[in-house]
Amino acid sequence: MKELAKQLLITHASLVTLDESGQIIPDGALLIRDGLIVEVGPTQKLIGRHPTEQILDAGGQLVMPGLINAHMHLYSTLARGMALKDEPPANFVQILERLWWRLDRALDEDDIFYSALVALISCIRHGTTTIIDHHASPGNIPGSLDLIADAMEQTGLRGCLCYEVSDRGGPQEAEAGIGENCRFIRRCQAEKNPMLAASFGLHASFTLSDKTLKQCVKLAGDLGVGFHLHVAEDAADVRDAQQKYGKSTVQRLADIDVLGPQTLAIHCVHVDDDDMEILRKMGANVVHNPQSNCNNGVGVAPVLEMMGQGVRVGLGSDGFTANMFDEIRTANILHKLSHRDPRVGYAEVQQMAFQNNREIAALFFNSSLGIIRPGAAADLIFLDYFPPTPLRSETFLGHLLFGIGGARVQTTIVNGKILMRDGQLLCLNEEDVAARARELAGKLWERF
Repeated sequence: MKELAKQLLITHASLVTLDESGQIIPDGALLIRDGLIVEVGPTQKLIGRHPTEQILDAGGQLVMPGLINAHMHLYSTLARGMALKDEPPANFVQILERLWWRLDRALDEDDIFYSALVALISCIRHGTTTIIDHHASPGNIPGSLDLIADAMEQTGLRGCLCYEVSDRGGPQEAEAGIGENCRFIRRCQAEKNPMLAASFGLHASFTLSDKTLKQCVKLAGDLGVGFHLHVAEDAADVRDAQQKYGKSTVQRLADIDVLGPQTLAIHCVHVDDDDMEILRKMGANVVHNPQSNCNNGVGVAPVLEMMGQGVRVGLGSDGFTANMFDEIRTANILHKLSHRDPRVGYAEVQQMAFQNNREIAALFFNSSLGIIRPGAAADLIFLDYFPPTPLRSETFLGHLLFGIGGARVQTTIVNGKILMRDGQLLCLNEEDVAARARELAGKLWERF
Protein backbone atom coordinates (compact mmCIF):
# COMPACT_ATOMS: atom_id res chain seq x y z
CA MET A 1 0.00 0.00 0.00
CA LYS A 2 1.07 3.59 -0.61
CA GLU A 3 2.20 5.33 2.56
CA LEU A 4 -0.31 8.05 3.39
CA ALA A 5 0.32 11.16 5.45
CA LYS A 6 -2.05 14.12 5.64
CA GLN A 7 0.90 16.17 6.90
CA LEU A 8 4.60 15.43 6.64
CA LEU A 9 7.70 17.47 7.42
CA ILE A 10 10.73 16.55 5.30
CA THR A 11 13.95 17.66 6.97
CA HIS A 12 17.73 17.73 6.41
CA ALA A 13 17.51 17.79 2.62
CA SER A 14 19.82 19.30 0.06
CA LEU A 15 16.83 21.03 -1.45
CA VAL A 16 16.80 21.91 -5.16
CA THR A 17 13.69 24.04 -5.68
CA LEU A 18 13.92 24.55 -9.47
CA ASP A 19 12.01 27.78 -8.93
CA GLU A 20 12.58 30.96 -10.90
CA SER A 21 15.50 31.97 -8.69
CA GLY A 22 17.17 28.55 -8.90
CA GLN A 23 17.33 28.51 -5.09
CA ILE A 24 19.17 25.63 -3.42
CA ILE A 25 18.79 25.21 0.34
CA PRO A 26 21.72 23.18 1.78
CA ASP A 27 19.94 21.94 4.94
CA GLY A 28 16.41 22.48 3.78
CA ALA A 29 12.98 21.34 4.86
CA LEU A 30 9.47 21.45 3.50
CA LEU A 31 6.06 20.85 4.98
CA ILE A 32 3.47 18.84 3.04
CA ARG A 33 -0.22 19.09 3.78
CA ASP A 34 -3.01 17.37 1.78
CA GLY A 35 -0.78 16.71 -1.21
CA LEU A 36 0.64 20.23 -1.44
CA ILE A 37 3.83 21.93 -0.31
CA VAL A 38 2.79 24.58 2.22
CA GLU A 39 6.12 25.81 3.57
CA VAL A 40 9.79 25.70 2.52
CA GLY A 41 12.85 26.83 4.46
CA PRO A 42 15.85 25.85 6.61
CA THR A 43 15.41 22.66 8.62
CA GLN A 44 15.83 24.16 12.08
CA LYS A 45 13.37 26.94 11.35
CA LEU A 46 10.64 24.56 10.16
CA ILE A 47 11.20 22.09 13.00
CA GLY A 48 10.83 24.99 15.43
CA ARG A 49 7.60 26.10 13.77
CA HIS A 50 6.14 22.60 13.51
CA PRO A 51 7.49 20.54 16.45
CA THR A 52 4.69 17.94 16.45
CA GLU A 53 4.62 17.06 12.74
CA GLN A 54 5.51 13.62 11.44
CA ILE A 55 9.11 13.89 10.19
CA LEU A 56 10.79 12.23 7.24
CA ASP A 57 14.53 12.84 7.61
CA ALA A 58 16.20 13.02 4.18
CA GLY A 59 19.59 12.47 5.80
CA GLY A 60 21.34 14.97 3.56
CA GLN A 61 20.04 13.43 0.35
CA LEU A 62 19.29 15.68 -2.59
CA VAL A 63 15.56 16.40 -2.81
CA MET A 64 14.11 17.90 -5.98
CA PRO A 65 10.79 17.98 -7.84
CA GLY A 66 9.73 14.81 -9.62
CA LEU A 67 10.48 14.85 -13.35
CA ILE A 68 7.90 15.24 -16.11
CA ASN A 69 7.87 13.11 -19.28
CA ALA A 70 6.05 15.14 -21.94
CA HIS A 71 5.70 12.23 -24.42
CA MET A 72 5.51 8.56 -23.44
CA HIS A 73 4.27 5.29 -24.98
CA LEU A 74 3.42 3.00 -22.07
CA TYR A 75 2.11 0.33 -24.48
CA SER A 76 5.60 -0.42 -25.84
CA THR A 77 7.06 -2.05 -22.72
CA LEU A 78 6.42 -5.70 -23.57
CA ALA A 79 8.45 -5.40 -26.79
CA ARG A 80 11.67 -5.41 -24.75
CA GLY A 81 13.94 -8.13 -26.21
CA MET A 82 11.37 -9.30 -28.76
CA ALA A 83 12.71 -10.63 -32.08
CA LEU A 84 11.20 -9.38 -35.34
CA LYS A 85 9.88 -11.76 -37.98
CA ASP A 86 11.37 -9.91 -40.96
CA GLU A 87 14.70 -8.50 -41.95
CA PRO A 88 15.81 -5.68 -39.63
CA PRO A 89 14.07 -2.42 -40.57
CA ALA A 90 16.20 -0.15 -42.75
CA ASN A 91 14.14 3.03 -42.24
CA PHE A 92 11.51 4.59 -40.02
CA VAL A 93 8.47 3.43 -42.00
CA GLN A 94 9.75 -0.14 -41.86
CA ILE A 95 10.21 0.21 -38.08
CA LEU A 96 6.53 1.11 -37.84
CA GLU A 97 5.37 -1.63 -40.19
CA ARG A 98 7.58 -4.43 -38.85
CA LEU A 99 7.48 -3.60 -35.15
CA TRP A 100 5.10 -1.06 -33.65
CA TRP A 101 2.08 -1.49 -35.91
CA ARG A 102 2.22 -5.25 -35.41
CA LEU A 103 2.78 -5.00 -31.68
CA ASP A 104 0.00 -2.52 -30.92
CA ARG A 105 -2.51 -4.58 -32.92
CA ALA A 106 -1.62 -7.72 -30.94
CA LEU A 107 -2.18 -6.16 -27.51
CA ASP A 108 -5.02 -7.54 -25.40
CA GLU A 109 -6.45 -5.99 -22.25
CA ASP A 110 -3.99 -7.65 -19.86
CA ASP A 111 -1.08 -6.63 -22.08
CA ILE A 112 -2.20 -3.00 -22.04
CA PHE A 113 -2.55 -2.96 -18.26
CA TYR A 114 0.70 -4.76 -17.42
CA SER A 115 2.74 -2.94 -20.04
CA ALA A 116 1.66 0.29 -18.36
CA LEU A 117 2.21 -1.07 -14.87
CA VAL A 118 5.79 -2.21 -15.57
CA ALA A 119 6.71 1.12 -17.20
CA LEU A 120 5.14 3.12 -14.38
CA ILE A 121 7.10 1.17 -11.77
CA SER A 122 10.22 2.10 -13.70
CA CYS A 123 9.09 5.73 -13.64
CA ILE A 124 8.84 5.60 -9.86
CA ARG A 125 12.30 4.08 -9.62
CA HIS A 126 13.81 6.74 -11.89
CA GLY A 127 12.07 9.79 -10.46
CA THR A 128 9.50 10.49 -13.17
CA THR A 129 6.27 11.46 -11.46
CA THR A 130 4.14 12.89 -14.31
CA ILE A 131 3.63 11.17 -17.67
CA ILE A 132 1.88 12.50 -20.78
CA ASP A 133 1.09 9.27 -22.63
CA HIS A 134 0.13 8.47 -26.22
CA HIS A 135 -1.59 5.09 -26.56
CA ALA A 136 -2.40 2.71 -29.45
CA SER A 137 -4.04 -0.73 -29.36
CA PRO A 138 -6.17 -1.07 -32.53
CA GLY A 139 -7.20 -4.60 -31.58
CA ASN A 140 -8.58 -3.34 -28.25
CA ILE A 141 -9.66 0.28 -28.49
CA PRO A 142 -12.81 0.81 -26.36
CA GLY A 143 -11.88 1.11 -22.70
CA SER A 144 -8.14 0.92 -23.33
CA LEU A 145 -7.49 4.28 -21.67
CA ASP A 146 -9.36 3.12 -18.58
CA LEU A 147 -6.91 0.21 -18.28
CA ILE A 148 -3.97 2.62 -18.31
CA ALA A 149 -5.79 4.90 -15.87
CA ASP A 150 -6.19 1.90 -13.54
CA ALA A 151 -2.44 1.30 -13.73
CA MET A 152 -1.82 4.99 -13.00
CA GLU A 153 -4.07 4.77 -9.94
CA GLN A 154 -2.41 1.58 -8.65
CA THR A 155 1.05 3.10 -8.90
CA GLY A 156 0.02 6.54 -7.67
CA LEU A 157 1.58 8.51 -10.53
CA ARG A 158 0.10 11.49 -12.33
CA GLY A 159 -0.83 11.05 -16.01
CA CYS A 160 -2.44 12.61 -19.06
CA LEU A 161 -3.74 10.02 -21.53
CA CYS A 162 -4.99 9.92 -25.11
CA TYR A 163 -5.68 7.41 -27.86
CA GLU A 164 -3.84 7.57 -31.20
CA VAL A 165 -6.42 8.02 -33.97
CA SER A 166 -5.29 6.73 -37.38
CA ASP A 167 -6.84 5.82 -40.72
CA ARG A 168 -4.34 3.00 -41.30
CA GLY A 169 -6.79 0.37 -40.04
CA GLY A 170 -9.83 1.67 -41.90
CA PRO A 171 -12.84 3.83 -40.98
CA GLN A 172 -14.16 1.60 -38.18
CA GLU A 173 -10.89 1.74 -36.28
CA ALA A 174 -10.63 5.48 -36.80
CA GLU A 175 -14.15 5.96 -35.43
CA ALA A 176 -13.37 3.72 -32.47
CA GLY A 177 -10.24 5.76 -31.69
CA ILE A 178 -12.18 9.00 -31.93
CA GLY A 179 -14.84 7.57 -29.65
CA GLU A 180 -12.28 6.43 -27.08
CA ASN A 181 -10.72 9.89 -26.94
CA CYS A 182 -14.09 11.61 -26.54
CA ARG A 183 -15.31 9.16 -23.91
CA PHE A 184 -12.16 9.41 -21.81
CA ILE A 185 -11.96 13.20 -22.10
CA ARG A 186 -15.54 13.44 -20.83
CA ARG A 187 -14.72 11.05 -17.99
CA CYS A 188 -11.78 13.20 -16.86
CA GLN A 189 -13.79 16.40 -17.15
CA ALA A 190 -16.58 14.90 -15.05
CA GLU A 191 -14.34 13.35 -12.38
CA LYS A 192 -11.97 16.32 -11.98
CA ASN A 193 -9.33 13.95 -10.60
CA PRO A 194 -6.15 16.01 -10.01
CA MET A 195 -4.06 12.95 -10.87
CA LEU A 196 -5.66 12.18 -14.25
CA ALA A 197 -6.11 14.24 -17.40
CA ALA A 198 -6.83 13.71 -21.09
CA SER A 199 -5.91 15.05 -24.48
CA PHE A 200 -7.08 14.14 -28.00
CA GLY A 201 -4.64 11.73 -29.62
CA LEU A 202 -3.74 11.52 -33.30
CA HIS A 203 -1.04 9.40 -34.91
CA ALA A 204 0.56 11.56 -37.62
CA SER A 205 -0.31 13.50 -40.74
CA PHE A 206 0.69 10.68 -43.10
CA THR A 207 -1.83 8.22 -41.61
CA LEU A 208 -4.74 10.66 -41.37
CA SER A 209 -7.06 11.97 -44.07
CA ASP A 210 -8.39 15.51 -44.19
CA LYS A 211 -11.84 14.13 -43.43
CA THR A 212 -10.73 12.40 -40.25
CA LEU A 213 -8.64 15.36 -39.11
CA LYS A 214 -11.51 17.79 -39.61
CA GLN A 215 -13.85 15.52 -37.67
CA CYS A 216 -11.35 15.36 -34.80
CA VAL A 217 -10.86 19.14 -34.84
CA LYS A 218 -14.61 19.68 -34.53
CA LEU A 219 -14.96 17.24 -31.64
CA ALA A 220 -11.86 18.47 -29.81
CA GLY A 221 -13.12 22.02 -30.13
CA ASP A 222 -16.46 21.04 -28.64
CA LEU A 223 -14.64 19.37 -25.75
CA GLY A 224 -12.20 22.25 -25.25
CA VAL A 225 -9.01 20.21 -25.65
CA GLY A 226 -5.99 20.16 -27.93
CA PHE A 227 -4.13 17.36 -29.69
CA HIS A 228 -1.17 15.09 -29.01
CA LEU A 229 0.40 13.82 -32.25
CA HIS A 230 3.65 13.01 -34.04
CA VAL A 231 4.76 15.74 -36.44
CA ALA A 232 7.51 15.43 -39.07
CA GLU A 233 9.32 12.73 -37.11
CA ASP A 234 10.70 11.29 -40.35
CA ALA A 235 11.18 12.73 -43.82
CA ALA A 236 8.48 10.28 -45.01
CA ASP A 237 5.85 12.37 -43.19
CA VAL A 238 6.99 15.50 -45.01
CA ARG A 239 7.12 13.77 -48.41
CA ASP A 240 3.59 12.45 -47.91
CA ALA A 241 2.22 15.93 -47.19
CA GLN A 242 4.05 17.46 -50.14
CA GLN A 243 2.95 14.77 -52.58
CA LYS A 244 -0.70 14.62 -51.48
CA TYR A 245 -1.40 18.20 -50.44
CA GLY A 246 1.40 20.32 -51.90
CA LYS A 247 2.49 21.69 -48.53
CA SER A 248 4.63 20.79 -45.54
CA THR A 249 3.33 18.61 -42.72
CA VAL A 250 3.24 21.57 -40.34
CA GLN A 251 1.42 23.77 -42.88
CA ARG A 252 -1.15 21.05 -43.55
CA LEU A 253 -1.88 20.60 -39.85
CA ALA A 254 -2.08 24.35 -39.32
CA ASP A 255 -4.51 24.77 -42.22
CA ILE A 256 -6.86 22.20 -40.65
CA ASP A 257 -6.56 23.87 -37.19
CA VAL A 258 -4.82 20.93 -35.52
CA LEU A 259 -2.06 23.14 -34.12
CA GLY A 260 -2.64 25.52 -31.23
CA PRO A 261 -1.64 26.40 -27.67
CA GLN A 262 -3.08 23.15 -26.25
CA THR A 263 -1.49 20.89 -28.86
CA LEU A 264 1.66 18.82 -28.40
CA ALA A 265 3.56 18.47 -31.69
CA ILE A 266 5.90 15.59 -31.01
CA HIS A 267 9.39 15.38 -32.59
CA CYS A 268 9.35 18.07 -35.34
CA VAL A 269 12.65 16.72 -36.67
CA HIS A 270 12.05 17.68 -40.30
CA VAL A 271 10.88 21.27 -40.06
CA ASP A 272 12.23 24.35 -41.81
CA ASP A 273 12.18 28.03 -40.92
CA ASP A 274 8.67 28.50 -42.33
CA ASP A 275 7.40 25.57 -40.27
CA MET A 276 9.01 26.99 -37.14
CA GLU A 277 7.31 30.30 -37.72
CA ILE A 278 3.95 28.53 -38.07
CA LEU A 279 4.54 26.61 -34.84
CA ARG A 280 5.44 29.86 -33.06
CA LYS A 281 2.50 31.77 -34.49
CA MET A 282 0.02 29.00 -33.61
CA GLY A 283 1.48 28.66 -30.11
CA ALA A 284 1.96 24.91 -30.50
CA ASN A 285 4.15 23.01 -28.06
CA VAL A 286 6.93 20.83 -29.48
CA VAL A 287 8.30 17.84 -27.54
CA HIS A 288 11.84 16.67 -28.25
CA ASN A 289 12.70 12.95 -27.84
CA PRO A 290 16.46 12.70 -28.42
CA GLN A 291 17.14 9.05 -27.62
CA SER A 292 14.27 7.77 -29.74
CA ASN A 293 15.27 10.00 -32.65
CA CYS A 294 18.82 8.65 -32.46
CA ASN A 295 17.65 5.05 -32.19
CA ASN A 296 15.29 5.37 -35.18
CA GLY A 297 17.89 7.20 -37.24
CA VAL A 298 15.40 9.90 -38.23
CA GLY A 299 17.65 12.90 -37.66
CA VAL A 300 18.21 15.65 -35.11
CA ALA A 301 15.38 18.06 -34.38
CA PRO A 302 16.40 21.73 -34.76
CA VAL A 303 15.58 22.34 -31.12
CA LEU A 304 17.90 25.27 -30.56
CA GLU A 305 16.58 27.01 -33.66
CA MET A 306 12.95 26.45 -32.65
CA MET A 307 13.57 27.79 -29.16
CA GLY A 308 15.44 30.74 -30.66
CA GLN A 309 12.31 31.57 -32.67
CA GLY A 310 10.13 31.47 -29.58
CA VAL A 311 8.66 27.95 -29.86
CA ARG A 312 8.13 26.20 -26.53
CA VAL A 313 10.00 22.88 -26.66
CA GLY A 314 9.65 20.26 -23.94
CA LEU A 315 11.35 16.92 -23.40
CA GLY A 316 9.97 13.39 -23.63
CA SER A 317 11.18 9.83 -24.02
CA ASP A 318 8.81 8.42 -26.70
CA GLY A 319 8.66 5.16 -24.73
CA PHE A 320 12.41 4.62 -25.16
CA THR A 321 12.99 4.88 -21.42
CA ALA A 322 11.30 5.82 -18.16
CA ASN A 323 14.46 7.66 -17.09
CA MET A 324 14.24 11.34 -17.94
CA PHE A 325 17.74 11.95 -16.58
CA ASP A 326 18.99 9.91 -19.55
CA GLU A 327 17.03 12.11 -21.94
CA ILE A 328 18.49 15.24 -20.37
CA ARG A 329 22.05 13.96 -20.79
CA THR A 330 21.43 12.80 -24.36
CA ALA A 331 19.85 16.10 -25.38
CA ASN A 332 22.85 17.96 -24.02
CA ILE A 333 25.48 16.04 -25.99
CA LEU A 334 23.37 15.46 -29.12
CA HIS A 335 23.05 19.13 -29.96
CA LYS A 336 26.69 19.82 -29.24
CA LEU A 337 27.54 17.10 -31.75
CA SER A 338 25.00 18.14 -34.37
CA HIS A 339 26.13 21.78 -34.18
CA ARG A 340 29.79 20.81 -33.79
CA ASP A 341 29.89 23.37 -31.03
CA PRO A 342 30.58 22.38 -27.38
CA ARG A 343 29.17 25.71 -26.17
CA VAL A 344 25.54 25.03 -27.07
CA GLY A 345 22.76 23.09 -25.36
CA TYR A 346 23.33 23.75 -21.66
CA ALA A 347 20.75 26.45 -21.12
CA GLU A 348 18.26 24.99 -23.61
CA VAL A 349 18.31 21.51 -22.08
CA GLN A 350 17.64 22.85 -18.60
CA GLN A 351 14.81 25.01 -19.94
CA MET A 352 13.22 22.09 -21.84
CA ALA A 353 13.37 19.61 -18.98
CA PHE A 354 12.22 21.89 -16.20
CA GLN A 355 10.58 25.19 -17.15
CA ASN A 356 9.02 24.10 -20.45
CA ASN A 357 7.89 20.68 -19.26
CA ARG A 358 6.35 22.38 -16.23
CA GLU A 359 4.45 24.77 -18.52
CA ILE A 360 3.34 21.91 -20.77
CA ALA A 361 2.07 19.93 -17.77
CA ALA A 362 0.12 23.01 -16.67
CA LEU A 363 -1.98 22.65 -19.85
CA PHE A 364 -3.49 19.49 -18.36
CA PHE A 365 -3.18 19.72 -14.56
CA ASN A 366 -4.36 22.46 -12.23
CA SER A 367 -1.57 21.69 -9.76
CA SER A 368 1.76 23.47 -10.07
CA LEU A 369 4.20 20.69 -10.99
CA GLY A 370 7.97 20.38 -11.32
CA ILE A 371 8.83 22.99 -8.70
CA ILE A 372 9.31 23.25 -4.94
CA ARG A 373 7.48 26.24 -3.51
CA PRO A 374 4.40 26.83 -1.33
CA GLY A 375 1.25 25.85 -3.20
CA ALA A 376 2.97 23.42 -5.57
CA ALA A 377 2.12 19.74 -5.73
CA ALA A 378 4.15 17.56 -3.37
CA ASP A 379 5.74 15.49 -6.16
CA LEU A 380 9.28 14.90 -4.92
CA ILE A 381 12.25 12.60 -5.36
CA PHE A 382 15.18 11.88 -3.03
CA LEU A 383 18.51 10.95 -4.62
CA ASP A 384 21.65 9.50 -3.09
CA TYR A 385 23.81 12.36 -4.24
CA PHE A 386 26.30 14.06 -1.96
CA PRO A 387 28.01 16.76 -4.04
CA PRO A 388 31.81 16.58 -4.11
CA THR A 389 32.01 20.20 -5.25
CA PRO A 390 29.93 23.27 -4.29
CA LEU A 391 26.26 22.90 -5.26
CA ARG A 392 24.73 26.28 -6.01
CA SER A 393 22.19 27.57 -8.52
CA GLU A 394 24.98 28.46 -10.96
CA THR A 395 26.60 25.00 -10.65
CA PHE A 396 23.42 22.89 -10.60
CA LEU A 397 23.42 22.00 -14.30
CA GLY A 398 26.97 20.65 -14.11
CA HIS A 399 25.95 18.49 -11.15
CA LEU A 400 22.81 17.38 -12.98
CA LEU A 401 24.65 16.27 -16.12
CA PHE A 402 27.68 14.69 -14.49
CA GLY A 403 26.48 13.48 -11.11
CA ILE A 404 22.83 13.80 -10.15
CA GLY A 405 21.62 12.09 -13.32
CA GLY A 406 23.56 8.96 -12.43
CA ALA A 407 22.53 8.86 -8.78
CA ARG A 408 20.00 6.38 -7.43
CA VAL A 409 16.50 7.60 -6.67
CA GLN A 410 15.76 6.35 -3.15
CA THR A 411 12.37 7.86 -2.35
CA THR A 412 9.52 9.00 -4.61
CA ILE A 413 6.56 11.02 -3.34
CA VAL A 414 3.58 12.00 -5.52
CA ASN A 415 0.67 14.13 -4.35
CA GLY A 416 2.06 13.82 -0.83
CA LYS A 417 1.96 10.01 -0.91
CA ILE A 418 5.15 8.01 -0.49
CA LEU A 419 5.31 5.53 -3.39
CA MET A 420 8.88 4.34 -2.79
CA ARG A 421 10.93 4.74 0.37
CA ASP A 422 14.61 3.85 0.68
CA GLY A 423 14.43 1.95 -2.60
CA GLN A 424 11.42 -0.16 -1.58
CA LEU A 425 8.19 0.17 -3.54
CA LEU A 426 5.17 0.63 -1.28
CA CYS A 427 2.47 0.61 -3.97
CA LEU A 428 2.71 -3.01 -5.21
CA ASN A 429 4.93 -6.08 -5.50
CA GLU A 430 7.38 -5.51 -8.35
CA GLU A 431 8.43 -9.16 -8.62
CA ASP A 432 4.83 -10.33 -8.99
CA VAL A 433 4.13 -7.69 -11.63
CA ALA A 434 7.26 -8.64 -13.60
CA ALA A 435 6.40 -12.34 -13.41
CA ARG A 436 2.92 -11.74 -14.79
CA ALA A 437 4.33 -9.43 -17.48
CA ARG A 438 6.80 -12.13 -18.61
CA GLU A 439 3.95 -14.61 -18.91
CA LEU A 440 1.90 -12.19 -21.00
CA ALA A 441 4.90 -11.14 -23.11
CA GLY A 442 5.56 -14.74 -24.13
CA LYS A 443 2.03 -15.08 -25.47
CA LEU A 444 2.14 -11.63 -27.09
CA TRP A 445 5.37 -12.52 -28.89
CA GLU A 446 3.71 -15.62 -30.30
CA ARG A 447 0.81 -13.54 -31.67
CA PHE A 448 3.10 -10.79 -32.96
